[in-house]
Amino acid sequence: MSQNVECIAQWNDSHDLAAFDTPLPVGAHLVAERDGYEHHGIYVGNGQVIHYAGFSRRQRRGPVERISISCFACGFVVTIQREGRPCYDGEEVARRACSRLGERNYRLLTNNCEHFCSWCLFGECRSVQVEACLRSPARAARTLLKLMGLALCAEWRTARPQRQARAA
Repeated sequence: MSQNVECIAQWNDSHDLAAFDTPLPVGAHLVAERDGYEHHGIYVGNGQVIHYAGFSRRQRRGPVERISISCFACGFVVTIQREGRPCYDGEEVARRACSRLGERNYRLLTNNCEHFCSWCLFGECRSVQVEACLRSPARAARTLLKLMGLALCAEWRTARPQRQARAA
């Protein structure tokens, strides 16, 4: 992750945009540090973020969607990743993000949330996380194990209430 990052807060349902001194700029590249990976999105104004949902809803690949910043954060710290020189101004970055709403072509290695943000900002799809994993097989293995563990936990949590309902 870039060292040129500004922490904006730990977002959750008890926070809203009015709680912060600095308004978020439209077109900001937001990053939420999740367990084992970073999740990326583009701030489009009015407390909304466009991101690639990816595997955020269990094992099914989600679309490019517009969600609230608190949903994007999911209880994790959110930062603004300051890019060197984006090719587009904030309004155009937001327009580019909006142009892909509903897209369902998520691919972990070639078209993920970081690729999406890179395309919105620079016109090219790139993922520093994927590149780092490809350079280091040990890092890739650790990341894969963490993601598999998270997926299994999510599946277990959703299956548990269903089993309890059947038993009752």
